[in-house]
Amino acid sequence: MTQDPSIAPTPTAQRPTLKTIAFMTGLGITTVSKALKDAPDIGKKTKERVQLVAKQIGYRPNRAGVRLRTGKTNVIALVLSTHEAVMGLTSHLVHGISEALADTQYHLVLTPYSFSGDPMEPVKYIIETAAADGIIFSRTEPDDDRVRYLEDCGFPFATHGRTEMGVDHPWHDFDNWRYTHEATIRLSHLGRQRLALLSCPPGLTYYNHLRGGFDAALAARGIVEIPLRGITTEDDLQVIQTRITELMVHDNRPDGIICCSGGATFGVVAGIEAAGLSLGVDVDVTSKQFSHVLPLFRSQLHVVNEDGRLAGFELARAVLGRIDGEPSTHLQSLSKPQWV
Repeated sequence: MTQDPSIAPTPTAQRPTLKTIAFMTGLGITTVSKALKDAPDIGKKTKERVQLVAKQIGYRPNRAGVRLRTGKTNVIALVLSTHEAVMGLTSHLVHGISEALADTQYHLVLTPYSFSGDPMEPVKYIIETAAADGIIFSRTEPDDDRVRYLEDCGFPFATHGRTEMGVDHPWHDFDNWRYTHEATIRLSHLGRQRLALLSCPPGLTYYNHLRGGFDAALAARGIVEIPLRGITTEDDLQVIQTRITELMVHDNRPDGIICCSGGATFGVVAGIEAAGLSLGVDVDVTSKQFSHVLPLFRSQLHVVNEDGRLAGFELARAVLGRIDGEPSTHLQSLSKPQWV
């Protein structure tokens, strides 16, 4: 059926605009615009009134128009490898970032890249296309080209993890040194004297932290390390299971394993049990986790919570602070292990 062109569309068929809110509140368009931006010269009651009407009618700012007027995108880009998505980190980070952005004009856009790809590429793309006002990324290296590039560009960013390049930049990190140190001491108190560390790949900054805490505790307690060669927490679970089984059937097997990934722990436990050994009797295992799954999987596990939601919130707070010109040294935070 063809609509009569003489009949104007009803207001409900149109996208709500600043004019719509101005009409409904009896305020000027400039006042409405300032109220939505939380301008200091607009009263609290006026802001609440405008924001309530905007929410009720489903108002959304036209991002293309905002970009033309201000040069800003109102976008924060989260750059993650596909491996991190598989391991369950993404949902927790997104949850925390979304909470921090909820009462701001900023929106979150996820920018994935292939695990085998160049991590610099998505960062360069965002800068060269002006696709965002700030960037959050992870898998930091001690000397990270992305950090140097973004610092040179003067572009706001925050990293999930630290660097060792002498550059102050916003970051949030988990205290991995403390985790492996405490885990080693805990296993020692259980009488375990031959420990293995299943860590992330060398080359990432937090590998140095994991290794440092482990080595310090080994030396302090006089404990022997049984090296886990040829596997990391980022290997396929079947590979981890096979390697652990091969190791556990030897006479000089570890009686304690420190795992640095909740996902990899499933492969570790499967390998122990495939070798005919019992968790908590023949061998004890500690692990980190982003969710609360591991104690339900095997109650004998010794588990530390790494709060990915908190990490997301702190990272968003850091990048927003950098956008607002806060010093990087004020935008750095470290969360401590919380044993379950």
